[in-house]
Order: sequence, then structure tokens, then C-alpha cells
Amino acid sequence: MTNQTMTGLCPSPFLQETLFPSHGGFIDGRFCQAISTTHGNVSCCLPCPLAAWTYGDELISQTKVASWLGVAVLPLCIFLLVSYAVLPAKWTHRHYLSICFTLGILFMEVAFIIPLGVEPKQCYNQITPNDMHTDLSCAFTGSMLLFGGWVTVVFSFIRTLAFHLQVCWEVVLGQKFMWAALVLGWGIPVIGLAVMLILTGVSYRFGTVCHINIHESNHDYWAPVMAFAVVALILQLVTMAYCIYIYVKSVFDQAATTNSSGIPSYSSSVKTMTARQAYRRVRRVLQLQWRGVSLVLIIIGNVIFFAVVFINMDNQLAPTTANADRAAPWLACLVLTQGERKECLTFAKSIVPNRATLLAVLILLALVGFWNFVLFARPSIFIGWAEFFKSRMGKPSEFVSVDARRTPDSRAYEMLSNNGGLPPYNMKEPEPIVRTPSAARTLGTKTPDGGYGREARYVRPSMSFSSPQPPPNVSQGAAREWDPEATFARGHSSSGSQ
Repeated sequence: MTNQTMTGLCPSPFLQETLFPSHGGFIDGRFCQAISTTHGNVSCCLPCPLAAWTYGDELISQTKVASWLGVAVLPLCIFLLVSYAVLPAKWTHRHYLSICFTLGILFMEVAFIIPLGVEPKQCYNQITPNDMHTDLSCAFTGSMLLFGGWVTVVFSFIRTLAFHLQVCWEVVLGQKFMWAALVLGWGIPVIGLAVMLILTGVSYRFGTVCHINIHESNHDYWAPVMAFAVVALILQLVTMAYCIYIYVKSVFDQAATTNSSGIPSYSSSVKTMTARQAYRRVRRVLQLQWRGVSLVLIIIGNVIFFAVVFINMDNQLAPTTANADRAAPWLACLVLTQGERKECLTFAKSIVPNRATLLAVLILLALVGFWNFVLFARPSIFIGWAEFFKSRMGKPSEFVSVDARRTPDSRAYEMLSNNGGLPPYNMKEPEPIVRTPSAARTLGTKTPDGGYGREARYVRPSMSFSSPQPPPNVSQGAAREWDPEATFARGHSSSGSQ
């Protein structure tokens, strides 16, 4: 059916609500108003999508800018995740909080990219927008966008808490804190997303990406998200104030120590050293975590801005008497101009946020991944990839000793006759040196007949009762002096030996 046949008792361009089914799509997303006619009060609705009437037809194409930014930023997030997984930690300086940050941002970027390939249908019928129950793309884009927002906000709070504990309380974070951070950092977003989808849901409100609905959205999504963001911001400000206090204190202590002419007391020396040590410790922590602190501030700023814009939009579109009175001039303009929306856009500015603010929200969300890459893509990551490919693609190196690697002297390999035209070198073999052996060397040397050069005299010890005996000459047939029967050795009989 065309809009002309569905107008019913309503003035153009409004459509009569009773001519459409009461189920299918997001029924609460209809923009309807009761109008008094000759037939009584009739509920008349603006055609879907509502954003085309409040912002113009150009809004759909302008919101795709955020989607194309997501296409450009998604490879940067993937590059960081692959670097964290492949390269050693000495190149990437990876940390579980940085990895979880990047994963949360990845969910948001994918939510912006999906509509480019799907081209979703925003409306279920002429007056009803699609929601997560009637459009699969809506379910995925809305869930991934809000889940990614949950993850980034919760891990922003965890990173801020860790930074505060390390700087202000000198707490060494260990395995228990890591596992608690991982469980809470992923568990809270999963529970929050499930509660939000059950109680509120998502639908097409503007653009091709689904956003959270109005009903109960302040209680099940915006209030807890804003609570985490505000607490993280307060902790961040307190920590930075403490850092400034430590810096100022160290400067004054150093000035007092330098300008004092007398010998400082023990207590003042201890205080001065303590202040300086605290400043060095805080400075070292800041040098290690300034990237994470900067990203946390960017995310918290975006989340607060995003929440304020959406809460304001929900309040302006809520079906209240004040909103109906504020929208009356715009609705009257549409009736008088027979649906010429461009002529009535000036009146629509009073009931919805301006277009620039809406586009800024989407673009800032899509650029979070870019800032994540700028802050965490250290130059060492690219050096690590260069070393990685060099080790994979280069030739296998053979073992070469250190001496062989040294550059030899080229003169050692020149021919002896090549001496620049000079006469040849007078080279002579060394003559043997004949020496007369000394008496010390000749003592104890054997003579040609097998004896020794001199006879060694036996010196009998004073407490010895033995005398040297010459060895028996076995070769001349002398009898064996050892008798087995005189000892404990057992003899062998002739029968036993056979």
C-alpha cells in the first residue's frame, strides 16, 4: 500500500496508526500524535524513518562517514592485536589492560562496518522502525557497539584504579589483581549487555547503526556506564593532583636543602630524601603509563559526551505534554506544506539535537581506535616486525668463530717478492743452537746399555729393619720363592683342573 491509501483520516503526510498492525518492529519507536478531527481523536504518525524528517535526507549518507572511518581504523586495531600475539614483549610492551582496551574498541569498529556490507532496511513498515527482533544486522550492530562501550569504560576504570594504587598508595599489583580485573572487566559488560537487551533493546533511530531505545535506558545502561566513567575521572584527577603535589614538594625540599647554610639535621635529610624518592617513583610510573592515562581521558570524555547527547535526545523525544507543545510548530508546518520537510527543518531544531552534534558523536566514537593506535603503536613494534621478517626471510647464518670474523691484515697475504720494486727480502732459515747439556740435565738419563748415568745410593731409614734385596732372575730358571700352601690360597688338584 502507498502512503496515500494509508493516510486515512490523518492529514498528509501523516499516516493513520490504526491501519497498521500492532506487532512487528519497534512499536514504541513510532512517532505518533493524537489529532482532533471531525471523526474524533485519531492517532497519526510520521512515516519512517523519523531522522529523515528531523534532519533531512542527507543524514543517512553523512552517518556513513563514521562507517568508513571504522573501515580505516579496524586494520590498525588488528595490527596491534597481531603484534601483541606474535612479537615478543620487549618490542610491544604488551599489557593485559592494553589488549582488553583494543578488543573493546574492535567491537565498536566492527559495529560501524557491518552496515556497509549489509545495507540494512531501517523500517519494518511505513511507520515502524526495525529492531533487534526483526533485523539481524540491527541486533549485531547495536549489541557490539554498546558492548564495546561497556568494555572500554570498565577497563578505563580498572586502569585508572591501578594507576591510583601504584602512585598514591605504592601498591604492587600482582596476579590476583590481574585475574580480578579480567573477570570484572569482561563479566560486568556481559551482564550489563544482557540486562539492557532484555529490558530496553536496540533499534534504528538515526543512521544505519542501531542504538539503544528510550525505555528504561537511563537505568540499565546510561546510569551504570556514567557511574564508572565519573568515578574513573575523579580517581584520575585525584592521582594527577597527587603527582603535582609530589613534584612541588620535591622542588621546595631541594631548594631548601640548596639554600641552607648550616648542616641539615637528620630528620630534615630523611624528609628531603623521601620527597625526592617519591618524586622519582611517581615520575617513573608516569613515564610508563602516560599512554594509558591519555587514552583513558579520551574514552571518558567521549563516553560522557555521548551519554549527554543521547540522554538529551531521549528526553526531547519522550511522549510528554511539554514535548508535544514544543513540537507543535514543526508538525503544523508539515501539515501546511503537505510534507515538505526541508521547509520545516528550522522548526525541527527545537525538538532534537543539531546535526553537527549527532555526527560528532559518531565520528568521535569511530576515532577511538585511531587514538589507541597512535598511543600504543610504539616505534619498537615496527622494529620488532622488521626483525621478525628478517629472521624468517634471511639466509641461515653459519657458525663463524670470533677470530674468523676479524678483518685480517692484508699484508699478511702478500707475496714476498711483491715489495714495491725493492730487492727481495733476505730470508734465511734459523740455524739450530747447539748447547752442551748441563750436569743437572744429564743426571738420571739412561745410557745406551740401558743403565743410568750414575748409581743411586740407597739410604736406609733409621727405624727400618729391612734391607734391599736384588730381584730374582726368573729368566735363568730360578725357583719360585712363593709357595701357595704357605698362604691361605687354595691349591687346585689335578682332577679338578680337568
